[in-house]
Amino acid sequence: MKKIILLVAVAVGLYSCKNLGEGEYEITGTVKGMKTGLVYLEKQSQMGMGSQAIDTVKIVDGKFEIKGKTNEPEISFLQIDKVNGKVPFILEGGEIEITVDKDSLFKSKLAGTYSNEEFSKFNEESNKIQKKLQKQVMAFQMKNMAVMNEAQQKGDTVTMNKLRKEYDVLQKPITDYTFGYPKTHPKSFISVLILQMMANNPKYQPELEGLYNSLDESLKKTKPAKSVKLTVDSLKKKPAVK
Repeated sequence: MKKIILLVAVAVGLYSCKNLGEGEYEITGTVKGMKTGLVYLEKQSQMGMGSQAIDTVKIVDGKFEIKGKTNEPEISFLQIDKVNGKVPFILEGGEIEITVDKDSLFKSKLAGTYSNEEFSKFNEESNKIQKKLQKQVMAFQMKNMAVMNEAQQKGDTVTMNKLRKEYDVLQKPITDYTFGYPKTHPKSFISVLILQMMANNPKYQPELEGLYNSLDESLKKTKPAKSVKLTVDSLKKKPAVK
């Protein structure tokens, strides 16, 4: 009897494991509170301006499925018909599971592949930090909005810089978490996207080469990582400031 149960368990395991080829993806999704409708799979446009739909599927009994192939991981979006906003996720080879909360898209859950599970964790932690900062940020804005507007009108750069520095101090918990992430997650595609932001900020450029070198080799083949490498190489050519 035990042998039969074991054989059945193995058979079920083999059946449930899909034979996806390299770069092939299968997105299985659930939309809470919606039985029927349409889901659009969107990618960022080539020029980086907006996004464009590359696939459309139907929601049946609250569920949908999208299959396809991609050359490398990239940020993509799910647009639910008649729902404002989009669900960002990492389109990559593998079985991706997405649970869409149509009433609060930021609460949607990503799972199935490593980068999507990391993306979900990253978003959850970021939201927690920002929620804690919300009252302080709102109080700062209410207190200094008129002062900042007046300083901008007068071209008072001293006051504007002072307020920006105070705001940066307020935002330190979220910036520390965001830009500290690549140091501990060299295999996550999220790290590559963060390095892209760091590449455009002189404050973080001194750390760029070391963080790029620590990335998993597979990530270095992606387009965002290649653009980071170009920045790293160009920084090496700059003469040292004496």
